[in-house]
Amino acid sequence: MFKLLPLLIGILFLYSCTVPADKDTIEKHKAEILSTEKQFEQTVKEKGISFGFYSYADDNAVIKAKDTLIRGRLAIKKYYDGRTLKNEKLEWTPDFVDVSSSGDLGYTYGRYTFSATDSAGKEINSKGIFHTVWKKQKDGTWKFVWD
Repeated sequence: MFKLLPLLIGILFLYSCTVPADKDTIEKHKAEILSTEKQFEQTVKEKGISFGFYSYADDNAVIKAKDTLIRGRLAIKKYYDGRTLKNEKLEWTPDFVDVSSSGDLGYTYGRYTFSATDSAGKEINSKGIFHTVWKKQKDGTWKFVWD
């Protein structure tokens, strides 16, 4: 019996980590993610894309850049720092937010617009749909793990 006690304690611990959050807690997490998403966009507007993505990325975040995956917070910053575009402007609006029942993962999606000037002076404009996956950090903040 005593040999099984550590196993039972471990199972109870794991179960307690995955107990679904109540509806009010889920709504609170959704509001936190939405607020974080808006702060993220504001940081991008005020301090640039590279700083914004670096600031809101989890250490193991991944972004899709054309047909390539950029893995890791530092690699994401290096990718954006290396771009030669001028007057970059990125704006987005989440249309939807949801959170896992455990309250530690969430996602948003919505519309974005991007504009910039390339090295030849040509205007670049694009718009589309974004999808971001958010992970709650140990300190209670949210960082993206996929964008």
